[in-house]
Amino acid sequence: MEHKSQNCQYKLMAVRDTLEVIRGKWRIPILISLTYGNKRFGEIQRDITDISPKMLSQELKELEANKIITRTLYDSMPVTVEYALTPLGHSLNKLLNELLEWGIHFRNEVIGK
Repeated sequence: MEHKSQNCQYKLMAVRDTLEVIRGKWRIPILISLTYGNKRFGEIQRDITDISPKMLSQELKELEANKIITRTLYDSMPVTVEYALTPLGHSLNKLLNELLEWGIHFRNEVIGK
C-alpha cells in the first residue's frame, strides 16, 4: 500500500511543479505567443493586448528563471531583445494543445459558444 501512496505523492508533486510554472493569467498566453516563433517584447505585447508592460516583464523573467524561455540580447542600435522557447518550453506544446482542445470542448458543453 505504501508504494501506491508514494507513487501518488510523486505524481501530485509533479503536477504541482507543472502548475507552478504555468500558473496565472498570463503565462499560457505568453507561451502560446512564442509557439509562433521568436518574438520581441513589443510583439508579445501586441499578441496579448491586455497585459501591462510591467506584468509582461515580470512573467518573462519567471519563465526565463524556470528555463522555459530564453532572452537574447542583440548588439544593435537600439539594442534588440528577443524571446524564444527553450527545448523544455517546446515540450509544453502537447499540453498547450490539450488545454486548447479541452477549452473548446468546455465551451461547447457548458458555455454553449
